[in-house]
Amino acid sequence: MQKPKYHVFVCSSSRVTGQQKGYCFSKDSVSVIQKFMEEIEEREMGGDILVTNTGCLGICSKGPVVIVYPDGVWYKEVTVDDVSEIVEEHLENGRVVSRLEIK
Repeated sequence: MQKPKYHVFVCSSSRVTGQQKGYCFSKDSVSVIQKFMEEIEEREMGGDILVTNTGCLGICSKGPVVIVYPDGVWYKEVTVDDVSEIVEEHLENGRVVSRLEIK
């Protein structure tokens, strides 16, 4: 695999034991991860974008949290309905979705 253009991290409240529980998990972050993977596959961007679930990022009140690197942009309260917009605006067109950005 080549180095991806973007690496998207989605908090899924994973624990070291592999158990998923916590705020982001309870707010359906696993479905957010699945939607990112579907959108990326449908748009044939799989070679350019890697999606990874993470453990707790420490700002649970803003979850589910999504981070896009190398840009270092953090998004808050991301829902399944927000994923298409993030993929189109940020990952395809390079524009931050300001209404979701953690500043």
